[in-house]
Order: sequence, then C-alpha cells, then structure tokens
Amino acid sequence: MACLIESLPTANHLVFKVVTAWILPEESLPLHSQFRETLTRRTSSVTQPHRFMAVKIRLARRGRKKAATYDIVVADARAPRDGRFIEKLGTYNPQTNPATINYDADRAFYWMMTGAQPTDTVRAMLSYRGVLYRRHLQLGVDKGAITQEVADQRFSAWKEEKDAKIEGKRTGLDDAKATAKKAAFDAETKVKEARAEAQRQKAAALLAANAPAPTEVATEAPAEEATEAAAE
Repeated sequence: MACLIESLPTANHLVFKVVTAWILPEESLPLHSQFRETLTRRTSSVTQPHRFMAVKIRLARRGRKKAATYDIVVADARAPRDGRFIEKLGTYNPQTNPATINYDADRAFYWMMTGAQPTDTVRAMLSYRGVLYRRHLQLGVDKGAITQEVADQRFSAWKEEKDAKIEGKRTGLDDAKATAKKAAFDAETKVKEARAEAQRQKAAALLAANAPAPTEVATEAPAEEATEAAAE
C-alpha cells in the first residue's frame, strides 16, 4: 500500500489529505486471465474518462414556418434537436409528393454498423432505401452465415426491385395528377359553356322585351272602292 499526502490550503490552516492507493504486483494476481481482464477494465474505467457517447441519427428542423424541411444528422443524444451535430447525412423534404429523401447511404450504413441508433422517422427512411437490410446482410457476413458475394447479390436484387417500385409509384402519381388535371379542365369548360349559354338566352329575352310593337295596315280604302263599284 502506498500513501500520497496532498496539502490543501484553507483560510486558517493547512489540511493534509491522505490518499491511499492499493498497488497489486502483477504476480500477486490470480493466473485466471478473465479475472485479470475484468480487474483491468474496471480500474481503467475509473481512472480514465469515458470516451463513448450515445449517438443518434435524427432530423434537425430547417426552413421557414409552415414550410419546414429537415436535415438528417448524426448527433449526440444529449444535444438539442436543432443544435450541434457530428455529421450531416442528407436532407428530407416532406412538402413534395412523394416526399424527397436524399442522403448518403454509405455513411448512414457506416454509422449504423458503429452502433448509432436512428429515431423512428429516420429508421423508416433508412429501411425505405435499404440501409437496414444492408446492415442485416453485413451482420450475416460477419457471423459467417453467408459470403460477401451473396450479400452483395441479394442487396443488388432488392435494390433493383425497390427502384422499380418507386419509379412505378412516381409514374402512377404523375398519371393520376394528369388525369385529375384533365378532368378539372373539362368540368371547368362545361361550366363556362353553360354560363355563356345562359347569358346568351338572357340577352335574347331582354332584346325581345324591348322590341317595338308592329303597326296595323289600313284596310278601309279597298273596302270603299269595292262598295262604289257595286253601286255603279
């Protein structure tokens, strides 16, 4: 056992602080390696600062009021939502249909493999682009369940199928939008035609009401001539 004496000055006198430290020689420890590693890990955690932190992959709000956009960032879990972050992965814009999601999938995959925890919204985004499936395959490779070539082939096939579905959805939305626009245009044209016809009929009725009455043709002169001819 070793003693270390530190002097701490106070207002009136010196206070001596005795710090004791147990020093165990290497040969005094048991020969069991697991016990030795456990003791080393415990002592190192006490004497050294903890250099690990909880890392989150989450959204940071950007944009103006009622038109919000978001950055997909990697940040310390203790940091504020819109505060400091470690790395920006991409952007998310919910104002479009479908929503615009752009991020670096390789960096997201790296952070997922290092243990970063995504929020529920970001998890759905990562799953939508296949980052979670890629991580699942890579864990299988690390465990020896499949080879790297098989994992790459499965992910490539999944990505092609997913891209086709996304493109089909986008095409369907565009077609539906064009159909709705044409239907709205046709309905508006019918309304305009009906309004124009009603105005035309109203103008014709007003013209007929303001027209002058027709004059009667004098018929007395021919009747007198017929009477004179009969008398002769």
